Amino acid sequence: MTVGETFTYIYHFSQDDVRTFAELTGDDNPLHLDPVYAANTLFKRPIMHGMLSASVFARVFGRNFGGTGGVHLSQMLEFVRPMYPDVEYEARFECRSIDTRRHTAEISCVVVDPATNKPTLRGLGVVYHKEMFT
Repeated sequence: MTVGETFTYIYHFSQDDVRTFAELTGDDNPLHLDPVYAANTLFKRPIMHGMLSASVFARVFGRNFGGTGGVHLSQMLEFVRPMYPDVEYEARFECRSIDTRRHTAEISCVVVDPATNKPTLRGLGVVYHKEMFT
């Protein structure tokens, strides 16, 4: 990986994924699970859990852009717009800096809704990988 290098990953989560996440975490907020409840909110339909939508960072940093064996050390997140189940999103990653002494890279990400090209989630993560960042 080099500074300025980019990676794009397309992903989505189904409503079943949202239910599973709710069961695993105990976050059973009806905003995520109940279409009737969600219809009466500003979102008008169930939205994904923020942390479920942000789990794309762990997948990409641990396998695709950061290399297998990379360790996700830290993450800053900004939830910009709601994300909905069964909608495809595009995560755009960019290597911002590499610290060869610490074997880390700082990687930014913006998740966009391709239908509107508007950001839904922004983040900045730090990944450790001894072999990759030397």
